[in-house]
Amino acid sequence: MKWVKDEDFIRGNIPMTKFNIRILIMGYLSIEEGDRLLDIGAGTGSVSIEAAAHGAKVWSIEREEEGIRLIKCNSNKFNVEVNIVHGEAPQNLPNQKFNKCFIGGSGGKLEEIFLYLEENLEHKGILCGNFITLKNLNQFMELLNKYNYRDIEVQLVQISVMDKIGLLKGQNPIFIVKGVKYDD
Repeated sequence: MKWVKDEDFIRGNIPMTKFNIRILIMGYLSIEEGDRLLDIGAGTGSVSIEAAAHGAKVWSIEREEEGIRLIKCNSNKFNVEVNIVHGEAPQNLPNQKFNKCFIGGSGGKLEEIFLYLEENLEHKGILCGNFITLKNLNQFMELLNKYNYRDIEVQLVQISVMDKIGLLKGQNPIFIVKGVKYDD
């Protein structure tokens, strides 16, 4: 199983989930061959590409035209199939079932996305999101509880990477949150 390094992705001015965070997200989502993953706010497609490379069938939704272009370029570069949706969540999300969902960006519509997931995320489906603001983290946690998600895990990840001259450069702290949907 090969993990894709950040420098291997075609980049632009769209945010990208970095390698260390992406690997944790793959672990929290428990990505396996045959999974059906919905990646909301896909950015450059790094989570989508990684999941597809590990055997998941992936749908990526992104509202920015540059992001759509980058997802296409990266899926071609890594020879993986990603179903790309140019639009916003939840109104442009496909009407089908998923067993995994990652939220990298919500466009301020977390509540509406949870309503969509009520119908489209399967029983015991895994939902994972990452957040850089406490406001969005708190809203996500409230919604997980409101919609009876279980096995909730929250992690704050702070990564520093050593540059060429030996200085550690800190990256933004990221909250990673995971919950499992139960239909009872």
